[in-house]
Amino acid sequence: MLEPEPRAGAAPDVPAGAAPTAPDQPSRAVLDTPPGAVSGRADGNANGNGHPPASTVRREILLRLRQQGPASPDQLAGQLGASRSGILQHLRALESARLVERQTIRHGVGRPRHVYDVTADAQDLFPGNYDGLATGLVRAIAAVGGRELVERVFEARREQTRHRLQARFADRRMADAPLLDRVRELAVFQDELGYLSDAEPGDDGSVRLREHNCAIYHVACDVPAACDAELALFTEVLGAEVVRESHIASGDRCCSYRIRAIAGSPQTEP
Repeated sequence: MLEPEPRAGAAPDVPAGAAPTAPDQPSRAVLDTPPGAVSGRADGNANGNGHPPASTVRREILLRLRQQGPASPDQLAGQLGASRSGILQHLRALESARLVERQTIRHGVGRPRHVYDVTADAQDLFPGNYDGLATGLVRAIAAVGGRELVERVFEARREQTRHRLQARFADRRMADAPLLDRVRELAVFQDELGYLSDAEPGDDGSVRLREHNCAIYHVACDVPAACDAELALFTEVLGAEVVRESHIASGDRCCSYRIRAIAGSPQTEP
């Protein structure tokens, strides 16, 4: 299974109103916008005071710094048609979220000049083409070694993910937990990777795992081995019978799995 992995040191996205993140994690709530939304100019929508929303101004600040390099509050205020004090307030919020950093420039006699620039943590807020990259890489692998090499790559990826999941289950002392609990933990893992997953008990004694989004949709449509690896992964990690009932890459609304404990296994009830 080829799933997106969080970048080392990156923090998860925090929706507006959520609890503050830990001190060592940058907060994306400062933008009130999902990752990838920083892609265009300020939209000009005003709040009740006739001013652009804070999130709009902050996105525009990040875009200016990314495109033009370090800038002072005065430069940004002039470019955005805003007051210096207002821009400083936005910069401080972005700095607290570790999306911009302040640099001090000394030039002769007098007070030093402060300029701001985007940090590496801000990169995740700008458009990316990871789906296109993954699809291109898979096609390149196929061109080099054919279908067999592609399948071997997904097999290796499945092994890596299996080790991660097994370590996670061990850390949470879930190796001997009831099947329903283990499937729910698997759903949380998949949800963190962008699959919009949930799990619930079925009426027939099984457990249903559903993925409402395919985080690798174009790869999955191109390469059946990606979905085959996912099915094999679930079967291995859960030690259960896993049957795929619907499939996004085949045109269904979600990928759904019916999961049953194997007769005679230590976890015989969901």
